[in-house]
Amino acid sequence: MSQMYLNRSLEARLVQLNTFFPAIVLIGPRQIGKTSLVAALRNQIAAKSIYLDMERPADLAALTNLEAFAEQYLDTLIIIDEVQHRKGLFTELRSVIDRNRKPGRFILLGSASFDLIRDASETLAGRIAIEELTGMSMQEIGSEVDYLLHWQRGGYPKSVLAPSDELSFIWRENLLRTYLERDLAGIGLVSNPVQMRRVLTMLAHQSGQLLNYQSLAKSLQMDHRTLKEHLNILEQTFVARRLPAYHANIKKRLVKSPKMYLRDSGVLHALLGITNYLVLSRHPVFGPSFESYVVEQIYVAIQHQQTYLYFYRTSNGAELDLILERGGVIVAVVEIKTTPKPKLSKGLYTSRDDLGNPTALIICPTIDPPYPLADDIIVLGPKDIHRVVGDLF
Repeated sequence: MSQMYLNRSLEARLVQLNTFFPAIVLIGPRQIGKTSLVAALRNQIAAKSIYLDMERPADLAALTNLEAFAEQYLDTLIIIDEVQHRKGLFTELRSVIDRNRKPGRFILLGSASFDLIRDASETLAGRIAIEELTGMSMQEIGSEVDYLLHWQRGGYPKSVLAPSDELSFIWRENLLRTYLERDLAGIGLVSNPVQMRRVLTMLAHQSGQLLNYQSLAKSLQMDHRTLKEHLNILEQTFVARRLPAYHANIKKRLVKSPKMYLRDSGVLHALLGITNYLVLSRHPVFGPSFESYVVEQIYVAIQHQQTYLYFYRTSNGAELDLILERGGVIVAVVEIKTTPKPKLSKGLYTSRDDLGNPTALIICPTIDPPYPLADDIIVLGPKDIHRVVGDLF
């Protein structure tokens, strides 16, 4: 596989969106490939384009007067990278777009999600499309990398495509160091990299567990408010994902606390010093790591399906790892197992019955083709997640 990773399906989607919306906002973590994707996109678009990086002082200065700059490039696609460094951009952009709503005027790239999405949605409603570039999924990698390597190294292109486990691990260590020491400070989110590293490491140990603020804050020796701020930052910068508990009007007492996952399994392993699959296979985090990996693969698979993910747990202990809900209807439920030959559990039957017996997917570390284990219960491995989940819609 080429060392240049491009998400071709998202590239095609962006080309289509560019013909309709005046502006596109492309978000995603640092080093995930946004700039490379847009560079390829420029070759697919007939219009001229210009690229500005808000981390370069000269480019930042060029946008001191955005309206005047845009007037010089009315027939040019203006690409602005790292837009979180340009305060007030969306407010000014609204005025510029309203003067000329021609499609394909701007593509904006950013690495901090919540504030960008909130500001863009509130200020540029009806004028923009917001898309997220995630890490490489198994579906995008194809057959050239097996899922064990993908799981071990995660979805960052430079990590998963590195020539060796050692170089992949070193790259992820440097990614974490840069994220903690430079990136967060650069966007004004946190000033204590040592404390944030401790939070990240604790999340790596507890990935996929119920989020207990009191217990976690005590373990980290920090107050609840500081902990919540740190967790919010990790979500905003695409490092962690909060999975909400399912709430429904059923006659069960349901757990309400969310779960917290590290989104990239390779980052999780780097935080815990797991350098290769052999070390992972013997580590206590083996099961939680696989669960985190599968959850993220499913998020990628449903990205454009208007589908929401939850977990399900009752006070009596009945549990499902995931519920896929679309339009208020449960499309499927998921159990994640670490044995390649899983068996049906009583909890699966009980939980499915609570929810009206939807299709169940049992995802386990196997390379076998998907097969039925019982009526509407399918066993599959990571490489088939995207196709099987896609078939549900």
